[in-house]
Amino acid sequence: MDHVGRAMASGFEEPEESTPSLALIGDVTADRFAQLAVELHDSDGVEETVQTVVDFALQALDCSHAGVALVVRGGRLEIPAVTDPVVADIYELQLAGSGGPLAESMRHRTTVLVADTASDDRWADWAAKVRALGVRSVLDVPLTTTSSGTLGVLGLYSSQPNAFGADEEAVAHILARHASVAVANARQEASMAAAVDARKLVGQAMGILMERYDIDAGRAFAILKRYSQDTNTKLRDVAQELIDTRHLPH
Repeated sequence: MDHVGRAMASGFEEPEESTPSLALIGDVTADRFAQLAVELHDSDGVEETVQTVVDFALQALDCSHAGVALVVRGGRLEIPAVTDPVVADIYELQLAGSGGPLAESMRHRTTVLVADTASDDRWADWAAKVRALGVRSVLDVPLTTTSSGTLGVLGLYSSQPNAFGADEEAVAHILARHASVAVANARQEASMAAAVDARKLVGQAMGILMERYDIDAGRAFAILKRYSQDTNTKLRDVAQELIDTRHLPH
């Protein structure tokens, strides 16, 4: 089962937004997207998944640079993969509060096209700074699933004005759909792995307490839980400290 199939089996679905037919995407064939699905399936973790996406974007689209910004805990954005430091600079401009298409795409879960940073007046300050970096065209596409909401944004950039036409936008939409499901699935797998690891740590810490104080499993877990609450420390971290130091946190 490929990344998309596994994701949907886990409860992830592709975004409700309709996307153009493969018939509209020129020489980017279904075979190339099938190969992308295989590569996403073989990717190990979120960072490798998004790196696969941006690398594919450079091959399949008329863009100079590409990048992905992901929403993380607390609503912050992180930039796990870019094809050029210029993309990180462009993201940082918006994260610093200058505004721009990234924020617009995130807020409204919609594709935002800046055909030419020399003439687009929606975000004049941002456009001037981006133009100074050598970027003239920008296409931001949201990464979403119906179950996870907005995951982030796929950003495509070109040094040429009017670089993204109907064909490029069609490819970007389909690529974003693949990426959305793959990222959601990779995150779920990482979360499940972390949960399994936490259970192992807690079990090991309980064993230490049971042996040291000759108590049963219920009492050992209650002790760990109490220390977790009293010290405002995650249960997993309390267990890890006990394993590492053979002492509970003060």
